Amino acid sequence: MAYSERIMFGLGVGELLVILVIVLLFGASRLPEIGEGFGKGIRNFRKALKMPDEIDVTPPERKPDSPTKEKS
Repeated sequence: MAYSERIMFGLGVGELLVILVIVLLFGASRLPEIGEGFGKGIRNFRKALKMPDEIDVTPPERKPDSPTKEKS
């Protein structure tokens, strides 16, 4: 069996091992929370990509001109 061969649902051995490690590290009860957070992050990222850039058009504050001394 080659490494690139797909096993179940289009997942290979490498992908299944990564999923197994994640389940072992975080536990099965925390996976829905992690998935929800990951999904919210992706949604916010896509939303930020679609939003136009905000451009600040307010002029910068100018300091009052101080009297200058002219050289004679």
